[in-house]
Amino acid sequence: MHDALFQPLRLGALTTKNRIFMAPLTRGRAAEPMFVPNDLMATYYGQRAGAGLILTEATGISREGLGWPSAPGIWSDEQAEAWKASTAAVHAKGGLIVMQLWHMGRIVHPYFLDGEPPFSASATKAPGEAHTPVGKQEYAVAREMTHEDIKRTIADYRRAALNAKAAGFDGVQLHGANGYLVDQFLRDGTNHRSDEYGGSPENRTRFMREVLEVLIDVWGADRVGIRLSPNGDSQGTDDSNPPATFGAAAKVCEELGLAFVELREPGPDGTFGRTDVPKQSPLIREIYSGPLVLNSDYTAEQAVADIESGKCDAVSFGRPYISNPDLAERIRVGAHWNPNKDVPKSWYFPGEAGYTDYPTLEEEQATA
Repeated sequence: MHDALFQPLRLGALTTKNRIFMAPLTRGRAAEPMFVPNDLMATYYGQRAGAGLILTEATGISREGLGWPSAPGIWSDEQAEAWKASTAAVHAKGGLIVMQLWHMGRIVHPYFLDGEPPFSASATKAPGEAHTPVGKQEYAVAREMTHEDIKRTIADYRRAALNAKAAGFDGVQLHGANGYLVDQFLRDGTNHRSDEYGGSPENRTRFMREVLEVLIDVWGADRVGIRLSPNGDSQGTDDSNPPATFGAAAKVCEELGLAFVELREPGPDGTFGRTDVPKQSPLIREIYSGPLVLNSDYTAEQAVADIESGKCDAVSFGRPYISNPDLAERIRVGAHWNPNKDVPKSWYFPGEAGYTDYPTLEEEQATA
């Protein structure tokens, strides 16, 4: 019944054992104040190595680009060394793991920046409040990035890519979605620039292209992917003409020959994006000829249908992987999926609870 999900898939230099991917999931278990990964995280990723491909939680490329409590980073030698436990745990079980590289842009609260404002494509302010170690606080107005800021940030992406390589990852994915920095450049709701990085859709993809080019320089295009969210407003980041904007972005992905593109297109209960806007995946599918991965809110049956129809090549599952470390095996045998407990409280709390304590199907049967 689910045979389509258990065919191998070629993603550039990588070949996945199935088409059930683990989507990026921020979990907040890294050690502060230096945002260093730990052995608990290695256990968590190793438990989920049955996925065709693991896309790590969003990982900060620089101190100024990370504004989430206890999220991991990849800008220091210490962080790169600490990530080796996670890559080794996944590889020991025959899995593949790709690091998602993250800069939050205007979503970084000044709390994380010693009181300084964050930066973005333009001087804008995100709606709502930021999560900080001292509670929720209103976002600040970002300052517009100078050309020197842009060059420095692109260099940060390069260093992060090199560190990810040293840590033993199988590739990298650029986080270009959900209202973070790359997305803030892409969409005209947050990019009001009048220079070569603003204006036309092609200009607004320039920052994304330049970042991808340095990642490709480090890894090769056959080990670089991107996540986009062409689905309406994300954290106050929106666009007046999504087909033009994301058509231009897809053209960049095609021209650079990326290993894969992942699109977040939420269903009725989705987060980070409206669900009442037309999906852009058919348009992107026409322009980008490489492997297309879709996310979110999928059932196994919907995933099979979209792969068999040619709408996508693989599906990334997010929240189901929180409470089902062996999700691929459960799908293969038609078993039940466990719900998340204490949702969403346990998603971001420190410790094992709601993180590494979910049983596999085999463990459930052994204790039944």
